[in-house]
Amino acid sequence: MIASGPFWISASAQGRPETYRCGNTYTDRPCDGGKQLKVDDLRTEADRRTADAATHKAEVRGDQLERIRLAQEKDARERDRRSAHEARQAAMAERRLASSEQQARARAQKLASEPHKSSTRFSGASEGNPASAPGGGGKKKKRKPSSGSSAG
Repeated sequence: MIASGPFWISASAQGRPETYRCGNTYTDRPCDGGKQLKVDDLRTEADRRTADAATHKAEVRGDQLERIRLAQEKDARERDRRSAHEARQAAMAERRLASSEQQARARAQKLASEPHKSSTRFSGASEGNPASAPGGGGKKKKRKPSSGSSAG
């Protein structure tokens, strides 16, 4: 305490703290290998107030820009999420379509390879049904009157 007494007296006599450079940092306390720097602030009080106001304005604008950036990043993440969802939905629909097309081809191939049974529509239909015979047309012909009838 006694050794540091003169240091505090000289610092308080000047009215400003001393500044030391210790490597790449600056501090108000001496360090090993540190160099004392003379730092004189020659600005007036009006200059200091102007600088403080500009600093405050820059901080406010920085905060605004950060909020804008965060909102834009959130929107971008949401767009990416929606796009990925839509891509998954499209891929699933494409797979479903390909699967149904493959099943339809398999059914068609199976039907083509099986022998077909003949149906009554295509074989012997004219024998049992005179209306379906060629020229039958479904109309009945008028009969000619017989010779034994009395005609006058």
